[in-house]
Amino acid sequence: MTKTAVISTSVDYDRLSAWMDAEGLDRGPIVDIVPLAGGTQNMIQRFRKGGRTFVLRRPPSYLRANSNDTMLREARLLSALRGTDVPHPELIAVCPDQDVLGAVFYLMEAVEGFNATVGLPNLHASNANIRHQMGLSLVDGLTALERIDHVERGLGDLGRPDGFLQRQVPRWLRQLEGYASVDAWPGRAALPHVDEIATWLETHRPDGFVAGIMHGDYHFANVMFRDDGPELAAIIDWELVTIGDPLLDLGWLLATWPDVDGRIGLVSVEPWNGFPSRHALVERYKERSDRNTEAINWYAILGCFKLAIILEGTFVRACDGAAPRKTGDDCHASAVRLLNRARAWMRWPVIG
Repeated sequence: MTKTAVISTSVDYDRLSAWMDAEGLDRGPIVDIVPLAGGTQNMIQRFRKGGRTFVLRRPPSYLRANSNDTMLREARLLSALRGTDVPHPELIAVCPDQDVLGAVFYLMEAVEGFNATVGLPNLHASNANIRHQMGLSLVDGLTALERIDHVERGLGDLGRPDGFLQRQVPRWLRQLEGYASVDAWPGRAALPHVDEIATWLETHRPDGFVAGIMHGDYHFANVMFRDDGPELAAIIDWELVTIGDPLLDLGWLLATWPDVDGRIGLVSVEPWNGFPSRHALVERYKERSDRNTEAINWYAILGCFKLAIILEGTFVRACDGAAPRKTGDDCHASAVRLLNRARAWMRWPVIG
């Protein structure tokens, strides 16, 4: 069994500064340190050195078995995207030596922009047309990513595209079955339509796809928008990047897209009026991509199915006392809504 490594939640800035000096980066003391994220998620901190702003990204305090490999994959992806029209944070340097800060880390340029789930600036909050364009910009980011030739960019071994679609349903059913080890979990009976949806997905699975770069968790919370307009400033949080079927990123976006009233279990943006419908998102994708979207319902239903099982995992942890009960209950309610949505979409020929 692999043991979980524990590292300090603080960063040794003297060691970081010495490493940066050795790498020939801007000299001077590290100042103006601002934590951007932390806790159980990857730690992100912004700071200044030598008059330049840097963003540090490193694994959380409790290293998972793949934490360091994940950092290296993210850095490799950001390096490969350099010079493309995919909006992304610019990679500055990566440190594979765990002795410097206790884990692999990398430095990237700071992104000027905002996350819509945190709040909209007045320009965006006051203009429904800008909000509409924001939604379309999310699709534009996806189509820019799927146009990248991953082999040409040196990412041919980043994932396992062979059998990618065939692995999806069995993989997530195994995840769900694993929750049964927690006695306090009510069990699969509390989740509607799981077997029906799984059977439908297996029966209607597309015959094939064109492999490409997948973000793996593409939705509002993982992008930043420009302060002065509706365009994306950067796609962020690349920890689930792989080579697979890029249409699943679009399906994931549709699955997480808020309802007409702006409510959804995963993310929310206010005000919501003005944002495009799911149908408009698919139409935008068709305009910008050569990929066949005839089976887009399948990808959206798979997105609902996968996300529901992931959210149920938080409910399972709450049942076991390892997460706040309210958080778990909210996640379970969202999982139920997603499964109901998936079942409804099984009967619709076009995403509405």
